[in-house]
Amino acid sequence: MQKQNCLSIQNWLPFDKIMKKGIIKLKNNNYIKIIKVIPINYNLKSDLEKEAILNSYKTFLKTCNFDIQILIQSTKKDLSKHILKIKEKLNHEKNLSLLKISEKYIEFINKLNYEKNSSSKNFYIIIKNENKNSEEINISELNEKYFKIKECLSRCGNNVIEIEEKEELKNILFSFFNTRKNLQK
Repeated sequence: MQKQNCLSIQNWLPFDKIMKKGIIKLKNNNYIKIIKVIPINYNLKSDLEKEAILNSYKTFLKTCNFDIQILIQSTKKDLSKHILKIKEKLNHEKNLSLLKISEKYIEFINKLNYEKNSSSKNFYIIIKNENKNSEEINISELNEKYFKIKECLSRCGNNVIEIEEKEELKNILFSFFNTRKNLQK
């Protein structure tokens, strides 16, 4: 019987190494940086604010004269623990009106969870730098792109976070490749 060559998953993944400041070097010698965006709630804004946000977003799209990839990660939320805590507190409650309100609240949460499949969303932007020069120049160019994105999206009211911790990057990458597992947080 012939011995089969077993390739590890590391051979398949495109990543070479995770570097400082959240820079990831790919096996093809390109570099990427993943940044997290915490968006505003656009629906809660006035018409004038919405127009200003859209104009700022247009400026963002025109300013970014480089490739970006926007990733949205939905994570279904399990509200059963929250409901359990409410029910535990109800066991000690003697006020009848508060009991009724709490029961209605539990019904509302169950209905919301059933109908809308309550979930949270994480938004990420991946920026890439094609290997043109030295590692230092690639890192510098990626950081410049990050600051450009941060400045433009901050004008829209969004919070842009640089992901620097290796473990957090590993968790994000794992969640992208393994869609059955949710990102914990």
